[in-house]
Amino acid sequence: MIQRRTLLAASAASAALLLADRFSAAQEAGSYIIGTLFPMAGPNAEYGTIFTAGAQMALAHIAEDKMLRKPVELRAEDSQGTPQGGATGMTKLANVDHAIYTLIGFTGVSKAAAPIGQRNKVVMVNGGGVGPDLSGLAPLFWNVIPLIDKEIAAILPWLKAQGSKRVAVLYVDDPLGNAALQQMTAALPANGATLAGSFSIAPTAQQFGAIAAKIRDSSPDAVYFASYGAQQAQIIKQLRDNGVTQTLITYSAATIPSVRDLAEADGLVFTAQISDWTLTDPVTQRFVKDWRAKYNADPTTYHQNYYNAVRLFGMLAQSLEKADKPVDGEAMRAELLRVRRFALVGGEGSFDDNGNIAIPIQINRMKGGRAEKIG
Repeated sequence: MIQRRTLLAASAASAALLLADRFSAAQEAGSYIIGTLFPMAGPNAEYGTIFTAGAQMALAHIAEDKMLRKPVELRAEDSQGTPQGGATGMTKLANVDHAIYTLIGFTGVSKAAAPIGQRNKVVMVNGGGVGPDLSGLAPLFWNVIPLIDKEIAAILPWLKAQGSKRVAVLYVDDPLGNAALQQMTAALPANGATLAGSFSIAPTAQQFGAIAAKIRDSSPDAVYFASYGAQQAQIIKQLRDNGVTQTLITYSAATIPSVRDLAEADGLVFTAQISDWTLTDPVTQRFVKDWRAKYNADPTTYHQNYYNAVRLFGMLAQSLEKADKPVDGEAMRAELLRVRRFALVGGEGSFDDNGNIAIPIQINRMKGGRAEKIG
């Protein structure tokens, strides 16, 4: 009986090894899997659509150029824009889809997903979340978007030049909003201004009449708000409808169509990374030309970011293939830190030790549904 059990155990072990070998061979012969962890339904679904479109164009260009030995596939998980959705989605992408590279957005989602991705050696690239604590979140977590501390640092001298000495801050009560409030509170005095008042809102809130009255009574010179998704449009409209006439200021989340197309958003001031579609480098020109041909419109910074995130994968994987090295998380990180500078949409992107891209910030004003650079 003991001998029979030993033989059965040996057979089971052999079968397991055979299955593992077959799975490894299938992975080797198959596709590179890139996961997306975006909100695809609910009030923030607009971001998921925008993020995905930028990634898909980069995939098309990688395929057209025959950059890689294997095809690249996107596997999508709905983050729902929540930490819980981020953790659940990252777990599936890592353990079921076997993604080696994942596109991610939103600060809370990123913070929940990062430990799971790091543990499973999955590179995570953020092109949408801007919480300052996303810098250095994990060795395999990188940012192709400037974080909100850089955006706030850019807007403060502009506020000082406008003579804005009292600034009210309206912020969503989550990691992003709390970081924005902390940054503004700390930095306003050094720029000759004070906090006129801080006003917290829930991530799901859609009614802002009472908050608008409090902001109006605080008599600010300007109002800075930190929110995202469909909530932004309601904030702008209801502040205006309730008599808040001061300049409204925010960050790069306002580049989405639902804000841009809102009549009450005319005059909105917002910071964002420089997106110059007149640049003559071949990467930017190809992206802009193909985007306009496909969508009959200009791209946004979010389209740019997620195009760049996927293009970055293509360049890293291409270099590793040529060197006959494995295309996995640790090898891609080593290659990122070795090369540092990459030809991306918008010019050369340079990455620091924490995987943060260096890119200038500009100040814009919304006018007639279009963003005009003002500083």
